[in-house]
Amino acid sequence: MNQRSLTCPCLSGKPYANCCEPLHQANHGANTAESLMRSRYSAFCLGHANYLLTTLHPSKRRPDELKQIEATINSTTWLGLKILDHKQANDLAEVEFVAFYKDAPFGQLHERSRFTREAGQWFYHDGVFMPDIKLGRNEPCFCGSGTKFKHCHGN
Repeated sequence: MNQRSLTCPCLSGKPYANCCEPLHQANHGANTAESLMRSRYSAFCLGHANYLLTTLHPSKRRPDELKQIEATINSTTWLGLKILDHKQANDLAEVEFVAFYKDAPFGQLHERSRFTREAGQWFYHDGVFMPDIKLGRNEPCFCGSGTKFKHCHGN
């Protein structure tokens, strides 16, 4: 089975080919900050460092940015994404999300991210780290397995 037919890593429930891949391939830009957030998460999962660099606001790029992105990609195994909130007002938006990663047994990156739209293109601008969220034992697992958290990563 090829990567294009697999469910998208952003856990939208859509095939990768119909979700984040067109953004990664620059076939079109993200329509919303939330879709950019999802595509950036998928890019981290799939190793698309150049996409992560080009969707980072130019004012936030450091000279060693690509090297830092690649180091994060190579040192992190992402397990799931949960979008908690999305607010947009004209060309500014915030997306609150939790990204789960492998770390004895898992860790959380809970962030409220800020996005800006310039000349029709959304960019990740920056974010504020938030405290870990409490996971309910009977809620669906964050990894998208379809099983309850307590029978999956909560075990």
